[in-house]
Amino acid sequence: MSSLPQVLGLARTGGAPTARRSAAVALGLTSALVLAACGNPSDGGTTEVAASKGTKTKINISPDQNRITTDKVDSIAAEVPEAIRRRGTLETVGSSGSAAPLTFYATDDKTVIGVEPDIAHLVADVLGLEPRINTVSWENIFVGLDSGKYDVGFSNITDTEERKEKYDFASYREDNLGFEAKKGSGLKVTGPKDVAGRTVAVGSGTNQEKLLVEWSKEDVKAGLKPVSIKYYQNDSDTYLALQSGRIDLYLGPNPTAAYHAATTGRTEVVGTYSGAGATLQGLIAATTKKDNGLVKALADALDEIIHNGTYARVLERWGLSGEGVAKSEINPPGLPRTNK
Repeated sequence: MSSLPQVLGLARTGGAPTARRSAAVALGLTSALVLAACGNPSDGGTTEVAASKGTKTKINISPDQNRITTDKVDSIAAEVPEAIRRRGTLETVGSSGSAAPLTFYATDDKTVIGVEPDIAHLVADVLGLEPRINTVSWENIFVGLDSGKYDVGFSNITDTEERKEKYDFASYREDNLGFEAKKGSGLKVTGPKDVAGRTVAVGSGTNQEKLLVEWSKEDVKAGLKPVSIKYYQNDSDTYLALQSGRIDLYLGPNPTAAYHAATTGRTEVVGTYSGAGATLQGLIAATTKKDNGLVKALADALDEIIHNGTYARVLERWGLSGEGVAKSEINPPGLPRTNK
């Protein structure tokens, strides 16, 4: 992920998307989140985030979201498989784990909000469907997609070569990872040697875990100590372990790491890395069961919201403008099997 937001609008650089992606893959990605934020004590429904150049934005964390909407596009809606069109709903699925600003619970502790549900709503608008946001545990996202219970996952899902065997992808955001440490730790992570012998927490079954396992193997091969990898049931347990010194680092999506660091002031992001490894900019993608006929409609709907400006507005309201893409790609190159 990135750091908290530079609310400067969606970055669009010249050249083809592939050229743009390959230009952004170095360690220490500068994709953009800010390093300071605070809750507004006079308004329990917002969190104020300070951008790096002195500007500030307020993130609405109340259940009354006033979501950005867009119009149906008949030509794109016609691409949706007939069974879904007849049903009239887009069954979307995301993780039930609270991970601001991606998918989390509003101040009422029950309304699901964040950049992921906002993008899901926009895509459903273009397709002329009613969005139904389903939240389940991470592993059950894929169980539900496999069975056809859900049409599409919007849950910070990384496009990977392994996952492409079972799923089709329509990309919509850059995927950057963040190493989070206790504030003042003095740690810096730029590669495998920096985590050798360290105790690092990571989510089970994630591409972050895969990357960390690969780095540990590289360390051992280089004669260094392996990484001690730890798993926790939820973020609160992870952060308690970080504060108590039971772990040195937590590797997760950079937007959540940066958001947590900025809003608590107790941790800091000490390194970032592309979610697709050292040679490719990772991408987050709408994920659907392979060959079910939906992926083209999803990609075209995402392109529509990118072009009509509503996508940029959604990223801006969640402080993720620096992670925007110029177009949606169907099944683009993803995280290699070996993270190389």
